[in-house]
Amino acid sequence: MIADLAALTSPVFAAERAEFPLSAPDRSDQAGPTNPLGTPAPTFTFDLAKINARALPRPLEYGPPNPLTDPSKSEGFPDPERYDSFGEKLGAVKWEVGAIFAYTTITQIIVTKEKIKSFHFHHEGWFGKDTKALGLDKMAHAYNAYVIADLLHWRISRKTGGAPGDAMAAAALGMGLQFYAELFDAHKTTSGFSIEDVVFNTGGALLSALRNTVPGLRDKLDFRLMVIPNSDIYTFKGQRHYRQQRYILAATLSGFDRLRDTPLRFLELHAGYYATGFTPSERARGETPSRRPYVGIGINFKELLFGSSRSQVTRAAGTMFDYIQVPYTSLPVIR
Repeated sequence: MIADLAALTSPVFAAERAEFPLSAPDRSDQAGPTNPLGTPAPTFTFDLAKINARALPRPLEYGPPNPLTDPSKSEGFPDPERYDSFGEKLGAVKWEVGAIFAYTTITQIIVTKEKIKSFHFHHEGWFGKDTKALGLDKMAHAYNAYVIADLLHWRISRKTGGAPGDAMAAAALGMGLQFYAELFDAHKTTSGFSIEDVVFNTGGALLSALRNTVPGLRDKLDFRLMVIPNSDIYTFKGQRHYRQQRYILAATLSGFDRLRDTPLRFLELHAGYYATGFTPSERARGETPSRRPYVGIGINFKELLFGSSRSQVTRAAGTMFDYIQVPYTSLPVIR
């Protein structure tokens, strides 16, 4: 007991009492056990409200940081601040860029069966009736650059955690890859390096950057291709290839807050372009080349088929409808 009393009066215990205040209620009027000195034995209680939280030892942390408390430091979670330069963003998607570069090289070598000549320019025109496809080839350049830039933006954003400037970096890469493809045309005898193509490549890539930069625009605007089947189902090159194509800017009503919960979310407003009468067979029949811009309505298949889905897989599958319009589902209203 003497040892216990000495411990209670020791400096160490006094310091502990300073951190963990104790109270000894007055029990002089209550019966209870007594110590050898004849006084009631004090009963100590903790006053939790007065405990200094800093005195509590912090638990030791082992292993990698908790992604719920510090996601940026967890393994596999990208830190956007690491990708502030264009070179670092390019490094994040080097395999994707390399795959597109290889695909472009292989396909251009396959389709280039003619005699190669030195680098030269060729004025192709824009949308005139004397052009080979009435501007549909230019729309194809814009669309290809747009899709490449959008694809690379998705990969850069995913791998860098949404690093600042990812949309412009993707657009620059899209323009660069399309410029590389144009260099093959610059050595063909039937074509050449076309400034018109470069302009539309740039426009398509910048449209992607705009759509991925302006908040909410991605949910409201799409640039799509609709292919109308012909006797070959699909023609891979030549004027009949362009004759099948319709390019559409689609305003998706489901992207507007006031219409999101109404039946109008399944509809879209379309501004489209296609052309007729320019293929050799059409010219042989005496048809006049005709440019056909239009304003119309369409069906939002992404919203119709996947709008209520909670699965990330099915919603990702619905992304293809951001770029492809199902044949015969864009109805011209104003021509």
